[in-house]
Amino acid sequence: MPFNIHRSTHYHDGEEIPQNEALLAEQALELHIDNQPFTVTMRTPGKDTELAMGLLLSEGIISPQGPIPQAHPSATTQSTIINLLFPQGFQPKISKRSMVSVSSCGVCGKQDLGDIGLETHKVNKDGQFAFEDVEEWFAQMNASQTDFIQTGGAHAAAAFDESGQLLSIMEDIGRHNAVDKVIGDLLLRDKLDEAFALTVSGRVSFEIVSKASIANIPVLAAVSAVSSLAAECAESNFLTLLGFCRGDRATCYAHPHRLAKANDPFHSDPFHFNL
Repeated sequence: MPFNIHRSTHYHDGEEIPQNEALLAEQALELHIDNQPFTVTMRTPGKDTELAMGLLLSEGIISPQGPIPQAHPSATTQSTIINLLFPQGFQPKISKRSMVSVSSCGVCGKQDLGDIGLETHKVNKDGQFAFEDVEEWFAQMNASQTDFIQTGGAHAAAAFDESGQLLSIMEDIGRHNAVDKVIGDLLLRDKLDEAFALTVSGRVSFEIVSKASIANIPVLAAVSAVSSLAAECAESNFLTLLGFCRGDRATCYAHPHRLAKANDPFHSDPFHFNL
């Protein structure tokens, strides 16, 4: 169950209202690679194998063309462990991590700046979408956010193909975890190449753009703000980046050429449009 029931007290107009409240679960997940500890990440339990695969893809340890490890889960009193076993004789390139990755951070645990992956991962997939598609993407994602409806505390990510078909929807206490779960789910079902757009709740910082770029998803759209480094990374990686996608409005920060009705040529300044 992705949430726990907790006794709480609401205060309103001088009244105390006791009630049982659903709180989104947050627990540790230990990832081992070939029986060796790799990292610990805080996440909402559920779709742990998908989360592990998405994280390994983002770290450059696996690729859609390479071998996919077998996941062997086990549980302790404090956490879940997934041991990821690669085929015998295959030596994965393992990046360095040395600490817990908290649910709000996708780059925690890196030992130096070079490990973060600032090198570009250029998207080599194109395509176009209409303004009204963005609103439809978010409508589909929002309708599927069952954990958020229960708790008010879950982030979501969703992937769509170029026709607007929903490919995957995942929720988690961490934005980057939800993205990893979506990417891992698509990878395991051999549908990653079909992904055209990725929508996320909340803001977009560098690590979300990096994950979308590595997964070769050409469009990334967010409900909230975009950081400066996210915009720079999107420009470098040939990724269309949208922020403040709310109702019939959005802002594009990089590569608007994929917008079917865009009249302006590409430029580095953001522009606003009505859907």
